[in-house]
This record gives sequence, C-alpha cells and structure tokens, in this order.
Amino acid sequence: MGDDDTVFVTDNLVRILNKYDHNQYYYIGSSSESHLQNIYFSYGMAYGGGGFAISYPLAKALEKIQDRCIQRYPGLYGSDDRMQACMAELGVPLTKELGFHQVNFQCGTSSYPVGVFAPSRCGGANFPEHHPSRSSTTAENPHEAGFGWSNAAIHLLPQTNGWTISVSWGFAVQIFRGVMSPREIEMPPRTFLNWYRRADYKAYAFNTRPVMRNPCQKPFIFYLSTARTQSHTNQTVSEYTQHRDPHPACKWKMADPADIDQVEVYKKPDPKLWDRVRKVLHH
Repeated sequence: MGDDDTVFVTDNLVRILNKYDHNQYYYIGSSSESHLQNIYFSYGMAYGGGGFAISYPLAKALEKIQDRCIQRYPGLYGSDDRMQACMAELGVPLTKELGFHQVNFQCGTSSYPVGVFAPSRCGGANFPEHHPSRSSTTAENPHEAGFGWSNAAIHLLPQTNGWTISVSWGFAVQIFRGVMSPREIEMPPRTFLNWYRRADYKAYAFNTRPVMRNPCQKPFIFYLSTARTQSHTNQTVSEYTQHRDPHPACKWKMADPADIDQVEVYKKPDPKLWDRVRKVLHH
C-alpha cells in the first residue's frame, strides 16, 4: 500500500519481501526521516508515503477487525496512522526495512541512503529543473531500464586527479574536489529542510553533515538525464548532465570538474548485490 505519490519498484520490492515467510504475520515498512514527525505520529508506524506491505494472513486477520478498530480511533490523522493502531491491537510490531523511503524533507538533496530503492515518496525538489510531477517520472526511468538497485550510493576515491566521486544510481552523480572518506560521504549535507521548516538538523532521524565552507569543496552535481539498456553488453547505461549552478572561484591546483558536461555510468545487472558486502571502489 502507498500514497498517491508513492513510486514502487516492483523487482526490488519482490526481492525484499521474498526473505519473509508469507504464512506469518508481517507488517513491513519504515518510519519517517523526521524525528519530530515520528514523535508526533509514531516511531512504530509504517508511513504511507514510503509504502508498506502486509502479509496475506495478517490482511485476513485485519479484515475481521478493521471497521471496529477504525471507529475506536477517530482522532487519528491518516490511514497509515489508523493502520498502525489496528496492528497494535493484533499485536504485530513494525518490521523496518531501509528500502522504504518516506522522504519527509523539503528542498534539494542529491544524496540517498546507502540501500536498495523499493517504494519511495517522490518529492518535486529532487530534480531542480523539473516540475514535481516530472520529477516522479524521471525517477521511474532507471527502474524501467533495469536498475535493480537504483539510488544506492557507490563511492569512488580517485588517487590521481584528487577528486572524490559519489554515484547514486539512477539519480545523481557528485564530484568533490579533494579526498573525502566514505563515512563522510555517506552523510548527506544539509542542503534540505525538515518537514517542519523551523526545525534544525537535530530534528532528522538520520545523520547529516554541515555544508562545507571552503569554496573549493562545493560539489559539482550531475542529475540523471537518460537511462537505457544495452542488450549486446547486458548493461544498463545512465547519463547524468551537470546542473550548472554558479561556483565560487577556487585556487586549488587541480583539474576543474566544471569542464565536465556529462557523466556516463555503466552497470551490469546484479540482483543479489545486497546479499553481499558492499565495496568502496578505489581508482
């Protein structure tokens, strides 16, 4: 189940759910990225924007009590809130999966959690030059081209030109001057706002890092423009075009990422990737 702006990646969703015994009671989803949102509603609730799954036996049990259950909670706000209340009456806790993304933040972000992309609520700020409805359509393109694990981050630590590169499959590529550690790159910079606009970074339910003040360390961001399948090589090819945002002058003596217009990423399908240890690539 999901909201009207939830995008489901069927193959990824099937891979996630396949590890659970469908004969047992399961209520699967994820909480919000906003700490305040979780406090106001519940940390034990699967948020509808990120989608959630209920096993068949649990759905049958829910059917028998749902009408009476809903009537007992007239003060709850949304259907996902009421659903969690009924799950509590059945004694079924939330099983959290990182692949379910509520996306309760606003404005721009070019980073996603290191994890598979299954269902997600697609906001309009992800692709800055696009209308909100267009943003959701763009997000679907790489999945149609066979990206079994889109929006999963891969970090490359170059040793020759002094750049650090981060690839969020099917979404964005970032190039940073200088060498940054994987631990640092995995934390998104604070280029976005909490769902409650007056809240600061302490209101997120995940780690963030401050925006770098050195003008040379402003990232160069390339957003997805096209994605296709190469049948003769059994690869998916995604192209990312640089978002031409003004960059301050930099005095560092190294190659300038501004000279790059487009980045191409080639990947062979690997449906079992997340069953193995993730690696950081060194070039």
